[in-house]
Amino acid sequence: MVWPASTRYEVEPAPLGLALVHDLLNTISAGRPRAADLLDDLAQAQTWLDQVLDCWAEEAGQAVPQVHLTENDLEELRGLRAELRRLLVSPEGEGPRGDEADMAPAVHVAAAALRMDRSGRVVLEPRGQGWRYVAALVLIEMFQAQQTDTWRRLKICRNARCATAFFDRSRNSSGVWHSTKTCGNPENLRAHRARQRVRTAG
Repeated sequence: MVWPASTRYEVEPAPLGLALVHDLLNTISAGRPRAADLLDDLAQAQTWLDQVLDCWAEEAGQAVPQVHLTENDLEELRGLRAELRRLLVSPEGEGPRGDEADMAPAVHVAAAALRMDRSGRVVLEPRGQGWRYVAALVLIEMFQAQQTDTWRRLKICRNARCATAFFDRSRNSSGVWHSTKTCGNPENLRAHRARQRVRTAG
């Protein structure tokens, strides 16, 4: 199972259905060289969505939903992505970076229905078409992750040049880099050199 957006940045997907939210976050243009924004044009966005819904359905044991996007859906999806990333910025309270700072806030309401399956288990099902269906599915997965306390482990890499979303698997949830090798070590080295310059100047 290959989650298309997160795989580009070599990050292990979040567990269960939260991987769908994780993949949406990683549709941004990032990395070196910079990968394309998967929500930039309709054909690319539809290809991403088809792949990600296949992965989600396999993970959830559900039938693959058929969702068809239009040009009008793209701005809404980008707005939803920007709003999600805004929630996950670093503890210092930075705002969204780059183009995301100009995105209009996404709506925070999506339609879902409660249904009892044959085993008597109550399940939430998304409703709507296009971006509204995607938003409902994203909010359902967020809600379930919040109930299991895994939502807090979905983070944005603190390296401003990166901003890749990652799932923090550290024991005490203290991770701040999507990769210590490519982001953490260079940033720590820059900070160390900056401190040395301050001491030398003083």
